[in-house]
Amino acid sequence: MVATLEDLTQRLNARRQLPPPDVRRTLRRVAGASQADVAEVVGVTRQAVQLWEAGTRTPRGTNLDAYLEVLRAFRRAMIEERAP
Repeated sequence: MVATLEDLTQRLNARRQLPPPDVRRTLRRVAGASQADVAEVVGVTRQAVQLWEAGTRTPRGTNLDAYLEVLRAFRRAMIEERAP
């Protein structure tokens, strides 16, 4: 449950930062990670990651925070690889 308006605002901002499902999948694949790899880091099952990438479910709470960190790391790595 959200304790304050600030907490609610942070949750909504986090959800807005989540890329579309096809981008999530692409970032993971380009990084060379499996769904099981992502699941282990986030602390969920491989099936949860599969549902997030399919757009069937959306991560929430601390899972959302951890998943966003993983996706950001994948994106940073992709950008660094493209840098001259």
